[in-house]
Amino acid sequence: MNNHARLMIVLCTFLAISAEKTAESADSVILSHRTRSLPEIFESPRMNWTTLSDALDVFSARNLARNWVEGKYLVGEQCGKDISRYIQGLKREEPWASKVDDASGRYTNGFFWGNSYFTGSATECEYIGRDYVRRNQPAAPIPTIEEVRAFNAEPRKKANDGLSGANLLTQTFIDRPPYPLGFYMMRISINTTFSPTTRLIHFGVCLPYSCTAADVTVLAKLAASDVAAKHSIVEKVRDQHNLYDIFADPVYWILFGVTSVVLVLMIAGSGYDLYLTRMVARKKRMIYDLEKHGKLDQLNNGNPKTLNVTDTVANGSTPVNNNNDHEGSLRPPDKEIHKLSVLEELLLSFSVPSNVKVICDSNVGGDTISTIHGLRAISMAWVILGHTCIVVFKYSDNMEYRKVVERKFLFQTITNGAFSVDTFFFMGGLLVSFLYFRTNAKGDLNKLTQGTRGFVAGTLKFIGLLLYRFCRLTAPYMFILGVVEVSMKWFHSNSVFEPPTADHYNCPNYWWRNLLYINTLFPVDQMCMLWSWYVADDTQFYIVGGVILVLATNHFKIAASAVITLLVSSWLTTGYIALVNNHMPTSDDPLALFDKIYDKPWTRLGPYLIGMSVGYFLFKTDCKVKMSKTTVVVGWLLSSACLLSLLYGLYEAELTPMTAAAYSSLSHSAWALGLSWIVVACSTGYGGYVNRILSAPLLYPFSRVTYCAYLIHPMIIRLTAMNLDSPFHLGKDTVMITFLGQLVLSYVLSFVISISFEAPVVSMLKILAPRKRKRIQ
Repeated sequence: MNNHARLMIVLCTFLAISAEKTAESADSVILSHRTRSLPEIFESPRMNWTTLSDALDVFSARNLARNWVEGKYLVGEQCGKDISRYIQGLKREEPWASKVDDASGRYTNGFFWGNSYFTGSATECEYIGRDYVRRNQPAAPIPTIEEVRAFNAEPRKKANDGLSGANLLTQTFIDRPPYPLGFYMMRISINTTFSPTTRLIHFGVCLPYSCTAADVTVLAKLAASDVAAKHSIVEKVRDQHNLYDIFADPVYWILFGVTSVVLVLMIAGSGYDLYLTRMVARKKRMIYDLEKHGKLDQLNNGNPKTLNVTDTVANGSTPVNNNNDHEGSLRPPDKEIHKLSVLEELLLSFSVPSNVKVICDSNVGGDTISTIHGLRAISMAWVILGHTCIVVFKYSDNMEYRKVVERKFLFQTITNGAFSVDTFFFMGGLLVSFLYFRTNAKGDLNKLTQGTRGFVAGTLKFIGLLLYRFCRLTAPYMFILGVVEVSMKWFHSNSVFEPPTADHYNCPNYWWRNLLYINTLFPVDQMCMLWSWYVADDTQFYIVGGVILVLATNHFKIAASAVITLLVSSWLTTGYIALVNNHMPTSDDPLALFDKIYDKPWTRLGPYLIGMSVGYFLFKTDCKVKMSKTTVVVGWLLSSACLLSLLYGLYEAELTPMTAAAYSSLSHSAWALGLSWIVVACSTGYGGYVNRILSAPLLYPFSRVTYCAYLIHPMIIRLTAMNLDSPFHLGKDTVMITFLGQLVLSYVLSFVISISFEAPVVSMLKILAPRKRKRIQ
């Protein structure tokens, strides 16, 4: 081989070795990039990584056991001993300690889906320690490690898979807690990089009863992970040491006394009503027998007295004529005529059968409008639906689901539920005006003026109207207010959830504002029975309307000018407030600016004044108006378009600040105008199927108890939520079933309250008014 060939071989070998080393270097670079994480490649070779579970690990038994040293921290002596015993039980795997740990809350899921309630189970915690509390047993002896191991090594029975579920909490000698347990609710502020805003979470823990709220605050710092301890603050702890004693509350005993007195009066009134009814029936049978044997004229001495079988016997009830064929010939003696005294009639006002008949009467008087009954019943159901959604959304573990359903078109029905209250304002003004003018035209108000004229007569009419309304509304109102105060005090101490409003504090301090119907003139955070804002506003409107109505009797033009002035002033005031506060009805919460726009009388007066105008129109026309078919069709089309556009017209709409202010100002009055046509058309014979539905006798009983249903239904909703052991999980079916249950129970209780308080007061007001005394024959 020549030198040239040898040189070529050496060169090729060198190139091959170089290429192999280059490939190995490239492979190593690629491999190193593949095995390194992105932060190491683009930022730094090392980086700490925190999970959401670490950031929300605000209370863990493992962290508590790792950090706990008895006697080192500022907790009560007995609490420290009990915590040491608890940790010992955890480390030794004693069943009671595991159950206590199981009853405490922990982060699970749904933090970004709106879950702020990690409540654990207060019921389980109570169940675990029930034997100790019930029997007041001494502390259980500490089992030896051999006993624990032997117990854990015992073969377990298969869990019961039947319909009754598994029996997992059976108490044995070794898993009974050595001390009483208590459940503590912590409100913790979380500020981490995972959330753009500070979040409040509600966390429940089952711990020894000997620990106080201050002790639990210290324990929470020890039980939090290192990450959670840096970014969380325990704002408040509710313990079970200073529980509300209902029997030490004077309000409870006032309610108990009032309930007892009313119950006795209802029993006595019902019994006396039954006695009078049977007495009349016996007399009618006796007279029939006498007539049958030809002896009635002999007893009457030739001076017959015809019995009017339709005379009222007791509080509106009418004796049944079982002998219709002889009605005209029944002649009792003159001495059988009995005139009821005032006390007898007042007692009969509490008669349950009579009040039930009045509420369930399928007829309406000539001084009312049947269409109102349907509007009232439907609007009340709408109000209950809206309030149910508000409470369910607040106490749910997927609150962000609300944003999903709010994007749906039909959900605007709930979002715009505030119009249901405008319906009540409209009907209130309509009935007040209509009934006042009709009553005044009949001369019935002259009994109040007693022959006076001018300013004095007007003043007496106004005072009479005001006293009548105050007496009618206040009895059930104050009773339910007392129930709200007592129940919310109890829930504040016992529920795992915080009350939606501060009724446990506001009602004892500010109840007198409700009594005077002026609570909407004060800040909302001082309001007792938040939903009572409607009652206050409606009463204030009634006062204003009463002045206008009395003035309209002799000075109609001045009264009409006052209505127009007040209406325009309300529009301008509402628009200005909305514009200054940049209120956007399309995106803001329906209850936004509650303390500035929603509950203030000067922003909600429009529908009431429009209702008063419609009431006067129906009175002047005597509900008799002739309209052409074209007018009727156009009227229904405009009314439907107005109401539907207000309900669904803002769907995905974008408003300018000026347009939004105009909408906030005029929408409530526009709603009342849309309803005006419905009432006028139905009252004058142009309602068709709409009038048949709204005037259906089936709705009359529900309409007559609407006031009590409005007062009581939020308490039913709160009772449902505050008694839960864990939050709701939102869903269409869940909300609808909950709403239907609230609706039924609210009306059942409203019937009871109406029969107990509202109906008797209305009857007594009629009895005490100047009129002829009732008599039975």
